[in-house]
Amino acid sequence: MTANPSAVRYDLPLFVPANKPERLPKALAAAHDAVIIDLEDAVAAADKEAARNALFHARSALQKTDVAVFVRVNAIETQWHAVDIGLCAELPLAGIMLPKSESGAQIDRLRSAIPERLICLALVETAKGIDNLQEIATRADRLAFGSIDYCVDLGCGHDRLALLGPRQACVTASKLAGLPAPLDGVTTTFRDVETVRDDAAHAAMLGFGGKMLIHPAQIEPARTGLAPSPEMVAWANRILAAGTNGATALDGMMIDEPVLLRAQGIRARAKRTDTQLWRRQHG
Repeated sequence: MTANPSAVRYDLPLFVPANKPERLPKALAAAHDAVIIDLEDAVAAADKEAARNALFHARSALQKTDVAVFVRVNAIETQWHAVDIGLCAELPLAGIMLPKSESGAQIDRLRSAIPERLICLALVETAKGIDNLQEIATRADRLAFGSIDYCVDLGCGHDRLALLGPRQACVTASKLAGLPAPLDGVTTTFRDVETVRDDAAHAAMLGFGGKMLIHPAQIEPARTGLAPSPEMVAWANRILAAGTNGATALDGMMIDEPVLLRAQGIRARAKRTDTQLWRRQHG
């Protein structure tokens, strides 16, 4: 594990292609809390070397930002993985995202090749990865679910019913391993902000703690979707204001320890989201 991975905030990481260096300053300025520079899916095979060169030359920008910066390297069995890792070890990063994470052994192999300070973010996006979630979760610092690639792997539709099982498996595995709540996959549309907000709210309802993004326009609707609604916050505040050392009633509802804990969790999630927003807007 890293020295203190929980100190790094990356609930709404924004992807930016490594072979589009002109987009990096804009992404760093717009990001809610983190950026993931992509060497994998966003970069064609013929452009891999140029993308790494562009990332190397972005070192000064990475040193100056207060945004957490991750790199999604190429999968561990590809010809580009080792070179990607060699480059990342020289950069001022918060962590590495490993795509196609399918076993605990892969996470161990990654950790042995990167500086100890780097966070290991395991992107699980295949049936094999879901089947091995428990061992992956015990070795990674956080899980992320790649829903689109998962559906390609299984040949199933990208809809909430088909994805309910693996999503809940990611949340459960994270909880059992003592990890932060996982990151949900991207929403491919960025013009339909209501869809982005609704997808984020669905992820939060299932227990996810964040969502990966592909465009700055998704940041605010995703943040709003992940945050508790004003009605939920008001409910939590009323429950906590009532206070109790045992079971009691409020407005005809029994308040006991589980209800109090849920109210505390809602208020903490609201505070976390608002604090991050304020920091990004005001410095």
